[in-house]
Amino acid sequence: MLELLDAWVERGWLRRIDRALVRWLKELEPSTPEPLLLAAALCSHQYGRGHICLDLSATLLDADATLSLPPEGDVGEEMPTKPSELLEGSQLESWLAAIKGSPLVNSEASPLVLVENRLYLRRNYRFEQAVAGHISSRLAPMEVSPELKPQLDALFSAPGLDWQKLACGLAFRMPFTIITGGPGTGKTTTVVRLLGLKQQLALASGQKLRIGLAAPTGKAAARLTESIRGAVEKLALPQDVKAAIPVEVTTLHKLLGVIPQSRHFRHHHQNPLHLDLLVVDEASMVDLEMMSALLDALPASAQLILLGDKDQLASVEAGSVLGDLCQGADLGGYDTDTQRFLESLCGESLAAFTQGQSALAQCRAMLRVSHRFGSDSGIGQLARAVNLGQSEAALKLLRENRDDLKLLPIKDDGVALSRLAIEGYRGYLQVLSAERGSERDTWAAKVLAAFGRFQMLCALRKGPFGVEGLNQEIAEALKANGQLEADHGWYEGRPVLVTRNNYTLELMNGDVGICLRVVEADGSQRLRVAFPVVGGIKWVLPSRLSDVETVFAMTVHKSQGSEFDHTVLVLPDTLSPVLTRELVYTGITRAKRCFTLAAPKLGLLAAAVERKVERASGLREAFSQG
Repeated sequence: MLELLDAWVERGWLRRIDRALVRWLKELEPSTPEPLLLAAALCSHQYGRGHICLDLSATLLDADATLSLPPEGDVGEEMPTKPSELLEGSQLESWLAAIKGSPLVNSEASPLVLVENRLYLRRNYRFEQAVAGHISSRLAPMEVSPELKPQLDALFSAPGLDWQKLACGLAFRMPFTIITGGPGTGKTTTVVRLLGLKQQLALASGQKLRIGLAAPTGKAAARLTESIRGAVEKLALPQDVKAAIPVEVTTLHKLLGVIPQSRHFRHHHQNPLHLDLLVVDEASMVDLEMMSALLDALPASAQLILLGDKDQLASVEAGSVLGDLCQGADLGGYDTDTQRFLESLCGESLAAFTQGQSALAQCRAMLRVSHRFGSDSGIGQLARAVNLGQSEAALKLLRENRDDLKLLPIKDDGVALSRLAIEGYRGYLQVLSAERGSERDTWAAKVLAAFGRFQMLCALRKGPFGVEGLNQEIAEALKANGQLEADHGWYEGRPVLVTRNNYTLELMNGDVGICLRVVEADGSQRLRVAFPVVGGIKWVLPSRLSDVETVFAMTVHKSQGSEFDHTVLVLPDTLSPVLTRELVYTGITRAKRCFTLAAPKLGLLAAAVERKVERASGLREAFSQG
């Protein structure tokens, strides 16, 4: 077995850490049977791919697809024995028996945990149990004042079935609430009205709610801060109430108080956050470990509201917490009591939605009307087609050459992409030059805003149509066109993406800055990098930035929490495990005004749209019975 694992590692099928786990288990228990060692290696492999556990049943049913082994594109000769070949003829019962019979599984503090047909690394099982337990403790309905309906009517005056209003009502009834919906459906508007009403009622009783606002990344936090500030100003509430609504959004790491050089936080169940209510935006980006830490630090008396698009890409790290918690949200699933409560608020029937008994479903509201993309919006129609797995409809929309949808066939030479990039990034470079005489922070803010109007997104990092290759090609094209300095290090106009949290500089993974030449107090000129922060600009010397990369192109994952006027999604030339429906949908919905699909092979779009990813976990099952 160990020799085969060595071959898989050499081939790039497994990580070294997957093999190291098996060797450690073998040292702990030399008599460990090979079926368990194989399961442990595959469990670790799946964790590296974002899964919380190894689904043994799915693995036996179709190991190649479940494990993505061999990786797509690996068609070389002298291929080692595949996991599917190794498992051929195996029965689930015998595999389970080999696993259950080991002291490495399900004993106190054992490294592996088996639940039904799911095998976990113990730490992941612990995180999953913690998340399920904390949420379960917040599923009992609260008493609702009979005055709620007229109060909601004053804030939500639209006739008919208003899901924003119902979401707000649910948040008054449940200590834990999920408000999900696509771009432009009003998640921020809804939560600001909710916070305003809750704070108004608290102030009327002589109290003031301690409200926290958080997002997974600095970029998402800055965007939400701007959105909330604007929404608060528009609220039809007294000025003292609006003044009591927080508008500053922090990152989850900063909220919890990360301890440098560790995975631990200052806030936990023994030192909880001093909050009565916490709102977390872009919740689809929150992985299982972070969600566990967040819930552990939240006082039992505090209310939690998650906002996010359930159909977006899951978190970079393991888990798909929001997706798991929102399974079936589009169907409703409300029990009789919840349905009656919601119908009493809106005066409309919810009979068209399915009924259910899951306690989790009583906490969810799905916003269904996009105020950004009307019924005639190409971007909106394309996003819906992709979300429904309708690849032919998606291709038809792209070929119609609408004002907001473009299709760009590309070749290996990358000429078409370079031309598009030169035109797309012309705007921020013109602002950089034209506004140079402005006050320094004002100038930087204008350049950053102009840069954010256009962005190329990639599915992959490597390859001719990946982030690394495109960033180099675009930079060279802009330099050859005379739009950038011909310098290979730091140069004015270079956009950079922070790739690792820097707590000293208070820059987070995903933050974007632009290098500018500024005039110092002594009259000398010096390159500094401008980053947008809440309330202004942060200037950093390039020499202090080690974990950054040029960002004319970024991965779709890194773009989450951002929006751009014009988004270009560049597909690779070969099928990859990351090329999925969720990735395409996320790329499309980053665009506000125009979306361009750049593809060397249109058939890959259909393949991606038809491939929906479900990360293995037990979180959905934890709530499926009640």
